[in-house]
Amino acid sequence: MQDTFVDIHMQVMWNRLISVVEEQAQALIRTAFSTSVREAGDLSAGIFDVRGRMLAQAVTGTPGHVNAMAESVGHFITDIGPDNIHEGDVYITNDPWKGTGHLHDITVVTPSFLDGRLIGYFASTAHVVDVGGRGFGPDANEVYEEGLFIPIMKLFDAGRQNDTLLHIVRNNVREDDKVVGDIFALAACNDAGHSRLVDMMREFGMADLEHLGGFILGHSGRATRERLAALPQGQWTNSLRLDGYDEPVELHATLTIKGDTVHVDFSGTSGPSRFGINVPLVYVMAYACYGIKCIVAPEIPNNFGSLEPFSVSAPDNCILNAQRPAPVSVRHVLGHFVPDLVLGALHKALPDRVPAEGAGALWNLHMSLRPLPGQTGRNAEMLMFNSGGTGARPTLDGMNATAFPSGVHTMPVEATEHVGPVIIWRKELREGSGGAGQYRGGLGQTIEIEAAEGYKLQFSAMFDRIDNPALGRAGGQAGAPGSVALDDGTRLRGKGKQDVPPGRRLVLNLPGGGGYGDPAQRPAEWQEYDTSNGYVAAVGQSGQGA
Repeated sequence: MQDTFVDIHMQVMWNRLISVVEEQAQALIRTAFSTSVREAGDLSAGIFDVRGRMLAQAVTGTPGHVNAMAESVGHFITDIGPDNIHEGDVYITNDPWKGTGHLHDITVVTPSFLDGRLIGYFASTAHVVDVGGRGFGPDANEVYEEGLFIPIMKLFDAGRQNDTLLHIVRNNVREDDKVVGDIFALAACNDAGHSRLVDMMREFGMADLEHLGGFILGHSGRATRERLAALPQGQWTNSLRLDGYDEPVELHATLTIKGDTVHVDFSGTSGPSRFGINVPLVYVMAYACYGIKCIVAPEIPNNFGSLEPFSVSAPDNCILNAQRPAPVSVRHVLGHFVPDLVLGALHKALPDRVPAEGAGALWNLHMSLRPLPGQTGRNAEMLMFNSGGTGARPTLDGMNATAFPSGVHTMPVEATEHVGPVIIWRKELREGSGGAGQYRGGLGQTIEIEAAEGYKLQFSAMFDRIDNPALGRAGGQAGAPGSVALDDGTRLRGKGKQDVPPGRRLVLNLPGGGGYGDPAQRPAEWQEYDTSNGYVAAVGQSGQGA
C-alpha cells in the first residue's frame, strides 16, 4: 500500500512538471514576435536535470525541435563549463550541429537554481524569421553563406545582458526587432518555467529534482523497452526517392530491432548536396525516434528515458549526416521524410500498423516583399507554413492539409496578410489529390498568392514531392504530386529563389497522401460521400488538380 501511495504521489508531481513546461511553451507563444512561433507553434520547450537529461517536454512544439533540443543541453553544459554556470545566466546558440539543425532555430538554455543550488535547466527553441545571409532557402553552398552563426555563449552572465552580442545580431539580420524580440521571448519563457517550478517544489517540499527525475526516467525507459522487446526481432530495409535540388536524392534505412533496442542505419543514402538541403545527424535522430515511437509507444511520455533505447548511424559523407561547413538551411525538407523512410522498414516487421506515405515536408514559403521602383513602403520578410495531405492509415483515411511529422499549425491567412504586403487569393483543399485506396490519402491544398499593389514578390521555394509523389501502401495508390507555377501556367522550380512578375500570382498545388489498401474494397457509401463532397473529382473531370 505504501509503494502505491508513493507512486501516486510521484505521478501527481510528474503531471505537475508537464504542466510547468506547457506553461513555459505558452509563455513563448504569447510573447514571440514571429508568426511562425505565435501562429504555427514552431517551437519547443522542456526541463532538464543537472546532467542535461530531458525530464519533460511541452506538448506544444515540433518533434524536430524537441528531440534535437534533448541532445543540445549536454553541449551547453560542456561548452559553458560546470564551473562557469551561475544564477542569473542565460545561454544561447543556433549552431546547427549542437542545436536543432539550422541557423534559423535559436535555442536558449537557462540554469534553474533553488536557494542558491543548481537544480536543472530550462531550454526552448524557436524558428526566427531571418538570420541574415542569403535568407531562408536552399541556395547557399556553405553554412557561412546562410546567416549569422552564434556559438554556444552567454546571453546573460549572472544577470548582466550581453549587449555586444545583441548589437551584432541587430546589424546582421533583416528583421532585427522581430529576431531580438524572439530571443528575449525565449529567455522569458524559460524564466516563466523556472518560476512555476520553484512554486511547485516549495509546495511539495522538494529540495531537488533527483528523486522525481529518477522516477520519470526509470518508468519511461522501462515502459519503452518493454514495448520494443515485444516487437519482432530482426532487420528490415526501405528506401525513398526524392526530388533533391538539382538531382534526385536516394534515402536508405536499415532498421534493426534487437532485444529492447532499435537501431537505424542510413548507409546507402546519397552523398551530400552542394546546396542547403543537407541534414545534421541530430535532426535525423530526432525524427527517426519520433516516427518509430508513433507506432510502437505513442502514449509513453517523451524524455531521456524513453529516447535512450533508440540509436542511429550514418556515413559522414551522407546527406543525412552533414558535416560542417555543409549548407543546411532547409534541413527540414529531407528531415521530414525520415519518418516515412523508417516506417516503410517497420511496415515489413509490423504489417497493418503503419500508414501510407504522406506529403512529408512542409511547403514552407519564405517571401521577400519590396516596393516597386518609384513606390514607397517598407520591406518585409515573411514565412508561411503550408501542409499537404498525410498518408491513409490502416483503418482510417489520411488527414487533409495536415503537418506530419512536424506537427505545426497551419498559419491563418489573416495573420499572414497582417504582417506584410501580400494577398492570399485562394487557400483551399485540392480536389482529388489524395491517393485512392480502401482508405483514401489526405488531400493537399491549392494556394494562390500575389504581392500587394505597389510591391514585388520574391520567394524561396523549398518544396518536394513534385517528381516523386507519396506512395500508397498495401495496394493503395499514390497521392498527387505537387506543382509550383504562375497563374498563367508558367512552371517554376521546386527549390530556390525565384521572382513573381508584377501582376502575376504564385500558385502552389501541394501534394496529397498515398492511399491504403485496394481501392475496390472502399465501401460504396464512402465513395459516394467522396464524390458528392468534392474529395475526388466526378467522372469526366480532372482527377488530381493542376
